[in-house]
Amino acid sequence: MFNGLSRRSFQWLGAACLCSALSVLAQPYPNKPIRFVVGYPPGGSGDFVTRTVGEAIAAELGQSAVIDNRPGAAGNLASEIVLKAPADGYTLLVGSNPYINKALYKKLPYDIEKDFQPVTLLANGPMVIAVNNNLPVHSIKELIAYAKKNPGKLNFASSGNGSAPHMAGVLFNSVSDLDILHIPFKGGAPAVQSVIAGDTQVIYGTSPVVLPQVRGGRIRALAITTQEKSGAIPGIMGMKEAALPDYDISFSFGLYAPSAMRAEDIKKVFDAAVKVLKRPDIRDKLATQGMDPAPNASPAEFQAQNLKDAPMWAKLVVESGAKVD
Repeated sequence: MFNGLSRRSFQWLGAACLCSALSVLAQPYPNKPIRFVVGYPPGGSGDFVTRTVGEAIAAELGQSAVIDNRPGAAGNLASEIVLKAPADGYTLLVGSNPYINKALYKKLPYDIEKDFQPVTLLANGPMVIAVNNNLPVHSIKELIAYAKKNPGKLNFASSGNGSAPHMAGVLFNSVSDLDILHIPFKGGAPAVQSVIAGDTQVIYGTSPVVLPQVRGGRIRALAITTQEKSGAIPGIMGMKEAALPDYDISFSFGLYAPSAMRAEDIKKVFDAAVKVLKRPDIRDKLATQGMDPAPNASPAEFQAQNLKDAPMWAKLVVESGAKVD
């Protein structure tokens, strides 16, 4: 009888365990915190967008967010981390257009088209060109003239090789026929600090990084990197007013998922992101940093947008001779 009871007990226990396991598997996505991996350090624009929007997306889905800053290799390190994580929707990537890195690197540790699924663009905006307060220039024309009169004496800081600010500096050199030396940093925060200290003289930086220092009087803004002025960055001229008609470039951050993530779960994240990006409080937070929310109509539209921009980035990288470490 004891053995019989024991067998029945084990049978009941096994059935209970199976039901429990099936119950866990049947829980709808998401049922635990979502990790957002971003390839930039705390204090930069990528970090700002990830915390502002990522935390709101997770909350919209009924979960908390874990922001994982993994700077290095122009965002490739962050991409690798997401690629190696389980494709269960709990590890997502925030990054800039991946075709910048495809143009810069001869070989990537991942396949842009096969390994990642674009979800939606999160935010975009112009960058800001600013200078050290001791540099005797107060306009783009004066910067170009000074650089030509003092070859080899200026360098510009960016948030890293392959970043949008790096490309902004390269494009400026190209259209202005200059050779201002590029000094890359691991993120926008240390880059702008180098300009404040005078170790570098010029910065092409995202608004969340540069604007607080401009407003604090620690560096001087000359212009934004788009042709037209931006309502989110009042008081700073665009390139049309600066008389540089061939210069026009902006930055953006998007949300990406592993391609093996379930389509229905990607749709949940997409729907949450669009809802969040339409909220006035999120729009206002982004505007304080000179950015606008930019949700796509669908993940497919976001992918098409990246593909459309890819030739521009490739052409810029090839023609400028931009290199990475």
